[in-house]
Amino acid sequence: MNGPISGNFKLYIEGLIEEKKSIGYPYDSSARILKVFSIFCLDHYPDETTLTQEIAMHWAEIRQDEHVNGLVRRITPIRQLAKYMNRIGIEAYLIPAGIPGKLVRYIPHIFTEPELRSFFAEIDRCVLSPYSPARHLVIPVFFRLLYCCGLRSSEARLLNVEDVDLGNGQVTIRHSKGNKDRNVMMSDEVLNLCRIYEAKVSRLFPNRLSFFPNQSGQHYHDSMIDYWFHLFWNNTGLTHLSSGNPPRVHDFRHTFAVKRLNLWVQDGKDLNAYLPYLSMYLGHVHLTATDYYLHFVPEFFPMFKEKTMGKCAPLIPEVSDETG
Repeated sequence: MNGPISGNFKLYIEGLIEEKKSIGYPYDSSARILKVFSIFCLDHYPDETTLTQEIAMHWAEIRQDEHVNGLVRRITPIRQLAKYMNRIGIEAYLIPAGIPGKLVRYIPHIFTEPELRSFFAEIDRCVLSPYSPARHLVIPVFFRLLYCCGLRSSEARLLNVEDVDLGNGQVTIRHSKGNKDRNVMMSDEVLNLCRIYEAKVSRLFPNRLSFFPNQSGQHYHDSMIDYWFHLFWNNTGLTHLSSGNPPRVHDFRHTFAVKRLNLWVQDGKDLNAYLPYLSMYLGHVHLTATDYYLHFVPEFFPMFKEKTMGKCAPLIPEVSDETG
């Protein structure tokens, strides 16, 4: 959502965003929600200059077909706005804690090998587009990089050419979750794929900024990534899901993490020693975010449970929400 913020709460919203960014938070998704909130206030309360209980609780009403986790994400920035306003001496109603309740734990879709083969076979059939000359080259490499490196969709989408070192296979992820940078190494197979890709794409966009360029040589919008995923997933004809909820782009990252843990167990690795490496590779701020995956490995790989019974059993946690 482009354009400046408007409305009676413009000054406070911009102040909150500036404060968050000044201490190192990207705050982009919350800023988008706050902008939608400013439009909501203009539409429903155009003359109201106080963040009242009526406004806040109207915003906090769950919408038709809205998941409770989505409502939590929508409410959180408005709570932060009220706290910010109160902190600078402006009266504002703070949505009480406990609304709408606890997050519902999301059960990710862990792709099976047949599902992965079917999906990648479909994206390899991607044809040349008259509107985006590199699309047929971008899509097969983009989704393989997501899965093989466990990246977040935004991390791959926002890669610049300078971030991908095709000499040593290092990918630099900049300003990711928690506003931290990290380095990710590609396997030899993925590196070779990226070298072939780069040779072809650079002929179309020799001076581009984005490693995965749209028709203008810039970064794709996140909505296009979701569109591609569902388009090619639906083409697989796979209607019976092996596990979890309907698959999403982010589930490639979940699948990478769960399968990596299982491979380490197969190889007899000590998870106590190896889990921090996975946490750093995935760019998790806290190790507890990586512990999340330990809960799911036994569901998809029974051997994991057998081999970890005893010394590693206490590692498997109970979790209450989804992490990234």
